[in-house]
Amino acid sequence: MIGDDEALRKIRADFDETIQSEKLCLDQKYFPGKAVQQDYHMPDVITVRVQRDSDSFQDVVVKIERPTYCKPFLGGFKNRITGVEFHNAGSQTIRKKQPDKGIQLFCRETQTAFEINKTQQTKNTTSTQMAKVGLYVSNMTDKLINPGKYLTAKEYHERRLEAVIVLQTYFRRWHAINVVQNLREEKRLRLVWEAQEEVRRKKEKDEKLRKEQERRLNPKTREDFELLYHALELWRREETEWINTTLTGAERKAAFCGLLEKEAQLIAAIGRHKLNADEENQQRAILHFLNKCAQPKRWKAYDGKITEMDTQYTLHARELFEICRSISMNDIPKDERIDVLLTLRRTVKVPPDPLKLYKNVNFCHSCENYLPATEFPVPANCRTIGRCRLCCKLDNEARRRDAFLTYKLILENLRKSEADYQDDAEIVYLVQLQDLQYLIENIWGCRSALSACSDLYDLVMVRWDKHHEWSPWNTILLSRDEADAHLKLCNIQKAYEAAFIQRIKHKHIQAKTYFAQIPVMTSVLHRSDNQATAN
Repeated sequence: MIGDDEALRKIRADFDETIQSEKLCLDQKYFPGKAVQQDYHMPDVITVRVQRDSDSFQDVVVKIERPTYCKPFLGGFKNRITGVEFHNAGSQTIRKKQPDKGIQLFCRETQTAFEINKTQQTKNTTSTQMAKVGLYVSNMTDKLINPGKYLTAKEYHERRLEAVIVLQTYFRRWHAINVVQNLREEKRLRLVWEAQEEVRRKKEKDEKLRKEQERRLNPKTREDFELLYHALELWRREETEWINTTLTGAERKAAFCGLLEKEAQLIAAIGRHKLNADEENQQRAILHFLNKCAQPKRWKAYDGKITEMDTQYTLHARELFEICRSISMNDIPKDERIDVLLTLRRTVKVPPDPLKLYKNVNFCHSCENYLPATEFPVPANCRTIGRCRLCCKLDNEARRRDAFLTYKLILENLRKSEADYQDDAEIVYLVQLQDLQYLIENIWGCRSALSACSDLYDLVMVRWDKHHEWSPWNTILLSRDEADAHLKLCNIQKAYEAAFIQRIKHKHIQAKTYFAQIPVMTSVLHRSDNQATAN
């Protein structure tokens, strides 16, 4: 109780203590006959007096934690008049946590199966007949069934496991048999393929040898005569080496004189064959040229149809082609030949401007003739016009006697393979036959980089990195089978050893050093270096 003249601060209280007071108004003037109690608000801190012993007490400060959420209604009842909700004890008490048994439990809905017992009556009425006095029932077909051994659940599962193991054993055996049979079939097919490939390679080699023999016996083209002169040079070197190692003095000189006479006779025989072949080839080339000029102009329309059109030039070329064929015939009468010659005289005319023939004409310092620019071979590293093709050919037949047929085949295969990529490759068309010969002989040593195969007919040049354009510094010399396997590789760094890759890169550096001196290759080389630097 606080007096009317006492202040609240005069009352002794600790800092953490809370004083709870109730104010009662007993003024009968305003509230007659009853006492009014003001609303009560729970404080934040209360003091609880706890009895320690029979005569000792202790005051404990308790902080009130107010809920931050509205407690859901989990059971109880509600006063419909006042709207006050009363919760039951089960909803106010935390459930006792069950001990963890190490088994994953699920809800009841997924674990409970509802069973209903329902009796049914079968539609078919059956009966059993029993033996009795005056009725005999035979028991000849009856069977006596004895109860067997009781089977526990453990034994039942063990039997099932044994049966599963037996089934797995037979299945695995069947699967293993199928795998072995497939492997045997693949092996058989592989052996058949290898045998076919061996037969094919042997046939190709025999066909190549037969063609070379045919070319040497009946030479017709320039490459055939190159092979003859190359074989002649190889024979001369072998004979010269044999004479130098076995003979001395006068016998050696006599042997060299005999070798020179044999060489001269062979050259004369090759020359006679060459004259006959040149005459046939010239006549065939003229007819082919005239036939090509006499063909009408052709183009493909939008619907895929081929349209042909004759011009005044194709008609004139066709007339010349017919006259040339008539002149080449030997079994026509004299009168008809005279008519053909007169027709030829009327048809052939001199060009109105002879000076047009003197365009793009160069001077050959060897034979001292003025020839068209197409008669001069121009390698990629050449800066001036040298000798004509005929002089180069005569010099090769007289001195070196090299055969360029293999290099020509390698260059043709290379350009064909680069055209299949369809990535606008241009370096392969700048490299000439002499450049490819230098690349194969001096840098790659005329051998495969993998198997050291020296058969130039079986060697091809492909890209070292198939994702970049072919160039002398992005190539490798391999056999045909090795090239096919190389182009199927996805990662070169993982497929080859580091020493082999380093050796190939060294050859690429040599090729880049040589081709960097060629003017036409300089711009291409700078562009590839800039691209590599950017990457």
